[in-house]
Amino acid sequence: MVVLVLAGVLALLWLGQRQLIYFPSTGFVPRDVELRTSDGLTLGATLVRPPPSGPDRRLAVLVANGNGGDRTGRMPLAHDLAGRGFTVLLFDYRGYGGNPGSPSEAGLYRDIRAAYAHLTTLFPAERIILFGESLGGALVTDLAAQSPVGGVVLRSPFTDLAAVGGRHYPFLPVRLLLRDKYPLIETISRVPAPVIVILGSADSIVPPSLSREVAARVPRLVGLVEVQGADHNDPELFDGPQIIDAVDRLAAEI
Repeated sequence: MVVLVLAGVLALLWLGQRQLIYFPSTGFVPRDVELRTSDGLTLGATLVRPPPSGPDRRLAVLVANGNGGDRTGRMPLAHDLAGRGFTVLLFDYRGYGGNPGSPSEAGLYRDIRAAYAHLTTLFPAERIILFGESLGGALVTDLAAQSPVGGVVLRSPFTDLAAVGGRHYPFLPVRLLLRDKYPLIETISRVPAPVIVILGSADSIVPPSLSREVAARVPRLVGLVEVQGADHNDPELFDGPQIIDAVDRLAAEI
């Protein structure tokens, strides 16, 4: 009976694990840009340009969200970056922000490539900065390992998803059960662009030690920024001054 119960629990976790990984906001989000994925989905996106009265650095930032909410939560970041002269593309993954489809690792890789393809019609690839937040860090790392970009910002990156899951569910064989891997640590060594890593010293979702491990494997590390006392979802890590300054610092490298 014990074996049967355990087998049933593991089967449920296998089937329903993506509900423990992805937390989309499913309401429709207004869009001014539409992205077409390689498997035929249309995703909503928003392009935020520098204000006419301010500077225009002719640099673009592509923001890859974490696993929760939708792009409306990243609008303050986009407006702050636009105020510094950056053009910012926000987009939502499949299943997020009223988009069709269901999120998965393979699907999200397709989604960020659709966003990158759109942005390269507006900017040269070497003028594009990828900004990956948490899970989005794995997406931008994979993209930067295969496509030319100007630079990469990794905010609260993890080594792989199993390392995070193992910290939160130590009683489960997480690495064995996971279908979506996001092996950032295996990919980061193939990124030729300059990289900045940002972490919160009090991050309770992605342990700071994992982000530091990622930083230690970056071939061209421009900086490691530790926001003292900041937890994973604190405002300081979404659009705080150290975040904006880090993008500025990376832009100077470009």
